[in-house]
Amino acid sequence: MKKILYFSASWCGPCKTLGPIMESLSGQINYEKIDVDQNQDLSIKYGVRNIPTLILLKDGEAVNRMTGLQPKQQILNFYNG
Repeated sequence: MKKILYFSASWCGPCKTLGPIMESLSGQINYEKIDVDQNQDLSIKYGVRNIPTLILLKDGEAVNRMTGLQPKQQILNFYNG
């Protein structure tokens, strides 16, 4: 099973722009939004240094990542890749 971990923060400008894009994809992709300020352990576990960061998990394993603001189609390609 595939899932995207979407690392974000309330104070991050690009994250605020990416939020509605991710919400618009909620019926097409499986993702979990993670606030880096409230989930520092997960951020450390996955080596998140910049946000927004999308990490693709496949069967629980991190297999790919994208950092920064991405267009909707790029996120779909990343997920379905």
